[in-house]
Amino acid sequence: MSLNSYQSVDREQLAKDISQIHKQALADIGPADFEHLKKVERWGKVCSLVGYATAWILPNPVSALLISQGSFSRWTGVGHPIVHKAFDKMRDVDKNYTSKKFAKGWRRFLDWPDWMTPAGWHHEHDLLHHYNLGEETDPNNAQHNMEWLRQSTLPMWQRYAIVALFSGIWKIIYYTPRTHKELVLNAARLQGKPKPETTRIGAWSLFTPQGKALWLQSVLPYSAYRFVLIPLLFLPLGGFAAVSVLINSILAEIFTNMHSFLVMIPNHAGDDVMMFDEKSHSKGEFYLRQILGSVNYPTGSNFNDFFYGWLNYQIEHHLWPDLPLSQYQKLQPQVKALCEKHNIPYCQESVFKRMLKAADIMVGKTSMLKPAAV
Repeated sequence: MSLNSYQSVDREQLAKDISQIHKQALADIGPADFEHLKKVERWGKVCSLVGYATAWILPNPVSALLISQGSFSRWTGVGHPIVHKAFDKMRDVDKNYTSKKFAKGWRRFLDWPDWMTPAGWHHEHDLLHHYNLGEETDPNNAQHNMEWLRQSTLPMWQRYAIVALFSGIWKIIYYTPRTHKELVLNAARLQGKPKPETTRIGAWSLFTPQGKALWLQSVLPYSAYRFVLIPLLFLPLGGFAAVSVLINSILAEIFTNMHSFLVMIPNHAGDDVMMFDEKSHSKGEFYLRQILGSVNYPTGSNFNDFFYGWLNYQIEHHLWPDLPLSQYQKLQPQVKALCEKHNIPYCQESVFKRMLKAADIMVGKTSMLKPAAV
């Protein structure tokens, strides 16, 4: 997008058009959208059940992939829209599928079997990421976060190798500590206290608030649940069965990391994706940034979308994060047409092409676009 065309977008009209689509979508939400969520949940549960039902036989990638898909869909296809309050305003909906009840208290591992705490992810993702997209304060800004690698003296092949290794462990190494860090910083801000020092080493120390929370709320409970409790349930079938489940659980964790890395990181990275130095100052500018700072993958069917966790509708999701996933399927053609009307690029490509573009950003081969430098 040229600088001239970026500046010439009628932001006021864009905001009106987007708000009109949103208004109609909210009016169309009904029982079918909740049933769609339940269908996604069932598909994910079937993957998990079949995965674990075969995981005890021997260590194998098929069982691990099924367990991984179940975990991935639970996060992206179920937890994601619920935490975004997609069903809070629906009448007669099961309250356990609303943001006020989901994954709260004893339901933590029933609803949210993951490293990250629901509160930490809500603050880091729903608030900081969505309202600071593409800015330096965006916790998911790949170029800013990987500046240490971009500026390193390592050969390019080693940088790509680091990115590949990182993809298999990123949720525990980066994402979970980051959510705890943001919670610690936010708690200090709300209490009027000075900003506490947060470091990469301190993130893992039991003697810092950030590190203590990481171990007691994430690492220890999740490890006990996924890698101790579940394998022990298969002990009556024999020691080999329990060990097989453990190995498959570890493999599944690596696969889930790689899967989520593949679909999440490229959503907002590439040399054709914009980042910004300043805050947006109007609703129209905010909407424009959600489009120019996001990327879609192939869309169109529940089967296809299930494997993307509906993150293939990232443009639509960033415009209206409070909508059920099923609404994005209906709205995607309208958003694409709207972008054509306003002469705004609508980026939609293969996830593998986008992953390469994102990796190029992370290693420093290319850089994100900026309005002042286009």
